[in-house]
Amino acid sequence: MNWKKDDGMTRVLITGAASGLGRALALVFAQRGARIAVADIHAERGAETVTLCLQAGAAEAHFLPLDVGIEGNFADAAEWVSRHWGGLDILVNNAGVAGGGSFDGIPEADWQWMLNINLLGVVRGCRAFTPLFKQQQHGQFVNIASMAGLLNPPGMASYNVAKAGVVALSETLAAELSPWNIKTLVVCPSFFPTNLNESLRTHDAGMKIALPRLLGNQELSAADIAAGIVKALDQGESQYLPHPKAVEAWQVKCAEPEKHAAALRAQALKMAGLKQP
Repeated sequence: MNWKKDDGMTRVLITGAASGLGRALALVFAQRGARIAVADIHAERGAETVTLCLQAGAAEAHFLPLDVGIEGNFADAAEWVSRHWGGLDILVNNAGVAGGGSFDGIPEADWQWMLNINLLGVVRGCRAFTPLFKQQQHGQFVNIASMAGLLNPPGMASYNVAKAGVVALSETLAAELSPWNIKTLVVCPSFFPTNLNESLRTHDAGMKIALPRLLGNQELSAADIAAGIVKALDQGESQYLPHPKAVEAWQVKCAEPEKHAAALRAQALKMAGLKQP
C-alpha cells in the first residue's frame, strides 16, 4: 500500500493515538500527508497529537473522543469518517492497558478489564469498520498485539491471553475478509519506551518495579516501531515482529518448543525465588 504526500487522500483512524506508539504512528502517517483521526480518551494529549500531526504535514488532523470499551464510540467514529471523509482506508487498533501478576492472584474483575480493552477493544473496532470496508471493497486493519501473545511468559496470564486473542483474530480476518480486498496486519512488539505502565493493574509489587524498567528498553523506540509498521504496510505484510531478539525467541519456540518451554519454566522458578531442580 502506497501513499503520496501531495494527495492527502489516505484516511487513517488510530485508537490510543494521544501518546506512545499511537502518537508515533500518527506522526509517520502525517509525514505522508494523510488525514488523521486521533481517537483516544485523553482529550488534552489528543489535542497535542493533532497539533504535532499538522506540523508534520498531515492534510487534516482531528481529535475524536473514543473509549475502546464502548461499542457505541466506534459506531460514532465510523459515522464521523463516513460523513466527513467519505470512508476510511486504515484503522489502527492500538489502545491497550497493562496487567499481570501470579495467575492465582489476578481477580476476575481484572481479567474482565483486560479482555474488555485489549481484546474486545480490537474486536469492536474491526466489527464497526468491516461493513464500511466491505462497501468500499478495500480497507486495512492494523491490530497491535504483542510478543507476549506469541511467547506467553509466566506472570502475565491475562495480558498474554488478550494479546494471543488479537493474533488469532487478525489471522482469521486476514483470510475471511480477503474477498473484499480487506487486509489485516498484526503487530507484535516486545517492550519499548512508552507510558503503558500508567494503566498497570497488578497485585505483584515486583511487577510494579519491573515494568517501568522493561519499558525503558532502548533497543527500539516508538518512532522506530511506527516506521516499521508503515514499511510492513507498504510491503503488504500480514504480520510484523519489530524486535530481533524477540523474533529469535519466537523461532526457537517454533523449531524447538521444549527448549522454549524449559526457558519459561526456569523464568518461573526465578520469579518464585526457587532454584532449578
